[in-house]
Amino acid sequence: MCSKLYIAAFEGRTDEVITLFAGSGGAAVEAGNGGRPTPATKEAADHHGACNIHEVTADRSTVLHIAARQGHDDLVSELCRRDSALLSMANSSGDTPLHSAARAGRACAVREIARLARANVEEHRLRALSRGKNAAGETALHLAARHGHGAAAEELMAMAPDVASELDDSGVSPLYLAVMSRSVRAVEAILLRKDASAAGPDSQNALHVAVLQSQEMVSLLLQWRPELATCLDRNQSTPLHFASSDGDCGIIKTILSQAPSSTAYLQDSEGLSALHAAALMGHAAAVRLLLQLSPASADIHDIHGRSFLHAAATRGHVSIVSHATKNRMLEHLLNEQDKEGNTPLHLAVLAGEYKVISKLLSSGKVQNHIMNNAGHTPSDLAANSTGFYTMVRVVLKLYVSDAQFKPQRQDHIVKWHGQDILKWQASTSKYLAVVSTLVATIAFSATFNMPGSYGSDGKANLSGDHMYNAFVVLDTVAMTTSVMATILLVYGRIAQSHRSWPSFIMAVHIFWLSLITMMLAFFVAVNAVMEKNNSLRHITVLVMVVSLFT
Repeated sequence: MCSKLYIAAFEGRTDEVITLFAGSGGAAVEAGNGGRPTPATKEAADHHGACNIHEVTADRSTVLHIAARQGHDDLVSELCRRDSALLSMANSSGDTPLHSAARAGRACAVREIARLARANVEEHRLRALSRGKNAAGETALHLAARHGHGAAAEELMAMAPDVASELDDSGVSPLYLAVMSRSVRAVEAILLRKDASAAGPDSQNALHVAVLQSQEMVSLLLQWRPELATCLDRNQSTPLHFASSDGDCGIIKTILSQAPSSTAYLQDSEGLSALHAAALMGHAAAVRLLLQLSPASADIHDIHGRSFLHAAATRGHVSIVSHATKNRMLEHLLNEQDKEGNTPLHLAVLAGEYKVISKLLSSGKVQNHIMNNAGHTPSDLAANSTGFYTMVRVVLKLYVSDAQFKPQRQDHIVKWHGQDILKWQASTSKYLAVVSTLVATIAFSATFNMPGSYGSDGKANLSGDHMYNAFVVLDTVAMTTSVMATILLVYGRIAQSHRSWPSFIMAVHIFWLSLITMMLAFFVAVNAVMEKNNSLRHITVLVMVVSLFT
């Protein structure tokens, strides 16, 4: 396509396009200009040789494609009047001018093409044009819906309503794409057709994606076709599974109010219910809502025999576990075993979820002596929890709760998988003892280098200042705790037995306390020697508070 024709069509200069078609011998005048040629039409008239209406661009788009894509209705009308065959011509992507107008959201161009098609082509050709697909198997309605062009979708539905049932080569319907684009207007236009398809990829339907978009779309789809709520995708997941995993209580309530009551009991290919999905994601509010609307769903178990409480315990969602410990109707789940004999406490220990373990044990309703199918109690599994420090905290919590190990002869007990963990403890104790000694040294030396120095009477200049007093307290705590940690670590290295574990665990916790108090003492000391109105003092206080709570 020649450059002048392309630019004129792109900018919608109808008279210039006509002039280019006429060549140098045509009447290069503009009707609205009193018969006088304009500069644009004069330049076009000087163009050597007439342009052809069938010229195409590099992607084989015609001048009608360009005019439709830019929404130039007058030019579209003029081009179709000259050659109606342009309506069905496709470019290298298989797009007709109708596709181009729909993709760009040119509702007026779509309407004009529809009008011209009815006037210039036979009924069967009009049907073929409206249902025509490009190389990706998409109709014009697919493109309008994909890009969220509601007005264009309305025009296309008015042109050919039955196209709403067409699927592209991926098995996706225009309705699914309209929901994906979050265009309520496009969705409403398509829903006017009762037999429209709601199909999406992986056997999903439009409601599967609507629950992740907005409650308005969910309501529209359920009013249109309530049975969408019970449709399953490739993984046997319902839209309620999707909504529960997203945690939107409003959408969950909308689905359960309009869908059959059995919807909450449907399970996916892993046996997970919507309640499981909410528990796995830690959506406590969604879990409470599902239990309120469908209490019996609490007894659903997955293919491993695990309830939603097992799922929450494994993921460390303490708020859900806390709700279960306080709900009388859920108490039977606290000690329930899965197919491998594991209770929620077993799984929490394996996952190293200390807060869940603490919540379960502190409830007073969990039995810590239950053995799984392998004969292991939760205490036996502590050594397999993730992370060494986590394992230390778990062991301490179980020890304090008087948790039992499986019965066995004392001379057959393997102490923490042989010597591996003892070696780790020994090397860690050595390094921690060095650091704790260093902290004690720093804290001790700070007492002879007080903030603000000393006066001639040998007393601290800042004595009586509340920041100074805070420094003295924090420095004392830092020194005391670091010395205690050093003593416990040294004792543990000397003992070299399983009895050294409690002392090692206590030493780790005390050591962290010494580090925190030493850091806070530094901030307080810096704050004490600053002027009260100094802006840096306020920044220091802010940093200290943030450090304390993190």
